[in-house]
Amino acid sequence: MNHKRRAVPGIHHYAGPAGGWGALKATAIAVRTQMDAFDAPATLLRTNQPDGFDCPGCAWPDKEHKSTFQFCENGAKAVTWEATTKRVTPAFFAEHTVSALWEKSDFELEGYGRLTHPMKYDPQSDTFRPVEWDDAFARIGEVMRGLAPNQVEFYTSGRASNEAAFLYQLFARELGTNNFPDCSNMCHQATSVGLPRSIGIGKGTVSLEDFDQTELVISIGHNPGTNHPRMMGTLHELARRGVPIIVFNPLRETALERFADPQSVREMATYSATDIASTYYQVKAGGDAAALKGIAKHLLVLGALDHDFIATQTQGFAEFAADIAATSWEAIERESGLSRVDLENVAQIYARSRATIITYGMGITQHNKGTANVRLIADLLLLRGNIGKPGAGICPLRGHSNVQGNRTVGITEKPTAAFLDRLGTVFGFTPPTAHGHDAVQAAQAMIDGEAKALLCLGGNFAVAMPDHDKAFPALKTLDLSVHVATKLNRTHLLVGKETWLLPCLGRTELDMQRSGQQSITVEDSMSMVHASSGKLKPASPLLRSEPAIVAGIAHATLTNSNTDWLELVADYDRIRDRIEQTLPGFENFNARIRIAGGFRMPLPPTERIWPTPTGKAMFSLFDGVEENLPGEGENVLRLVTLRSHDQYNTTIYALDDRYRGVFGRRDVLFMNEADMQQLGLEHGDRVDITTALPDSQQRLNDITLVAYSIAPGTVAAYYPEANVLVPLHYLDKESGTPSYKSVPVHITLRSKEIRAL
Repeated sequence: MNHKRRAVPGIHHYAGPAGGWGALKATAIAVRTQMDAFDAPATLLRTNQPDGFDCPGCAWPDKEHKSTFQFCENGAKAVTWEATTKRVTPAFFAEHTVSALWEKSDFELEGYGRLTHPMKYDPQSDTFRPVEWDDAFARIGEVMRGLAPNQVEFYTSGRASNEAAFLYQLFARELGTNNFPDCSNMCHQATSVGLPRSIGIGKGTVSLEDFDQTELVISIGHNPGTNHPRMMGTLHELARRGVPIIVFNPLRETALERFADPQSVREMATYSATDIASTYYQVKAGGDAAALKGIAKHLLVLGALDHDFIATQTQGFAEFAADIAATSWEAIERESGLSRVDLENVAQIYARSRATIITYGMGITQHNKGTANVRLIADLLLLRGNIGKPGAGICPLRGHSNVQGNRTVGITEKPTAAFLDRLGTVFGFTPPTAHGHDAVQAAQAMIDGEAKALLCLGGNFAVAMPDHDKAFPALKTLDLSVHVATKLNRTHLLVGKETWLLPCLGRTELDMQRSGQQSITVEDSMSMVHASSGKLKPASPLLRSEPAIVAGIAHATLTNSNTDWLELVADYDRIRDRIEQTLPGFENFNARIRIAGGFRMPLPPTERIWPTPTGKAMFSLFDGVEENLPGEGENVLRLVTLRSHDQYNTTIYALDDRYRGVFGRRDVLFMNEADMQQLGLEHGDRVDITTALPDSQQRLNDITLVAYSIAPGTVAAYYPEANVLVPLHYLDKESGTPSYKSVPVHITLRSKEIRAL
């Protein structure tokens, strides 16, 4: 190994903090390249305001949704990306065949701008051609009526509003199916499955006020500076007042180490920053459960438990404690990659805290034991009574700004009987009761030829999925694919027998219906529901809102429906009235969203009411710390997929990853330098990656190695490019979530197999 690293194009050390002047510069570039300079300031200042629109980026709540503007670099990028002046018109499509567009990068495809007209794919010319809305609805309805209900898949992006999502699930269930593959299936489904078993609801229990009162935050498996950037303001406040923030993450992330708040005059004027993490533990990918068990193991030795809470509020403690005691420190250290001393130190800090919050992201959920990981976090909190008291609780960090709201209003493939009964009563039909398809099951149904149609309410379904070699060709066999979208993406180019692009309004844009200007609603990560009202002139006069498009298709498809779809979308208050009639927690819905800041949905565990079958919070048993991952063995590393800083889900704003020192490229693999040395590799080497699982042939070729501060035994590559390495069947069997964060892989130098020295 050379002591001096070779120079690698586009790889430069980034010495600055997260936020600060770097964030302001990046925002200025985004504004200059996307928006009208006159409109931009007013548009950004309307973000998360009472009479403005909710940020189309992350789901972190705003501390002062009522009055103040909080700067957020990635939120500003999300706004400018949607409010761009660039347009994709019929003339553009006439000049670009689908085959030619397929050769473009994902960044280029979305970078062309906003869709302006409804379009239909013409196979003879290999282009999309403009159509009239009524003709599109009529033909889509005709094809849908010719299919069996369970041959249709209804995909939903987490950016869809409560109103659009509610109409969408109603449409599918009146059609006769519960097929709801959605973005939650690929991120926080483990939360939706695991937390109800532990505490009775599939949501977090904390509020922003709890962060004001907490004495300790344990942050596991997430990178807030990129994925939920408004959280950085909260972490910044905690760090400045001396609250310990203990981080578990395989990679060193700049935002979790130091942050300069653009709202802080002192930090901006002095080019200073605040240290965020009080302690940083680089846990091995897939080793979170072992680390959690290690903390719990020492906590039991210390006897630092809330015995009264455990006795009166929980069930299953004795079995849980016995399992922890039986887990050896040798296994914990091996699987977590952390030392016993370190984990005992965390337990001692936790034992001293009277109020602790644990935050977690997809570094916990996207594993083949993701649901069990979530429950183990709940167990650790239950040991000290840290659910249902001020300053404490569990905080899953959702991605898209309304992914939680979509679930609340019915986007799920496994609806409860109570919900279906009420929905049928309100709308006068008998909903289907059989469970439908989640995202992986939907993709498999397409591969097997069982699914014939895919409706996408936003999103980039095929690209977000694992196993592109199987998923991509399957979409081309469909009889019908319909995409409601603001911009072009790769999934749209996987054309079937009939493929339609239906352009919709963005959240920043004025939504006018027959009764006048409309607002939609969203629910953030902390269960606050509030209104959002766009103000910008629509990108095209032909755009329609998501609720209007859903209603238009439903009206054309369900010719005998009892629902007056067109009247519902004439005034969104009518949709909210129906939501109120159907779902508990939405009482006085229309009145309450007209109050600045909105209202919070009921969260019984915050009052120590547990909606579990036993009426108690439930401890769980985790089996697996002693087991190796499939494919574990000589020369096998664990791959983590991650986003760049200039990215949100599958949307790529630019080709830089500033905080990790990557500029103008995405074809990199982050690797620990000691692992490189063991395998005879060097920084800058070009390698191939292959999946180290039985019966798997997945490959990602010609990737450049980048030496990085990452846990030994762990490597990382960008999502969605690295999704090709994840087999469709490699998932958490309890939740169905693909295991994007712990894929066993081999690394091979180009044209030469690498073996351990």
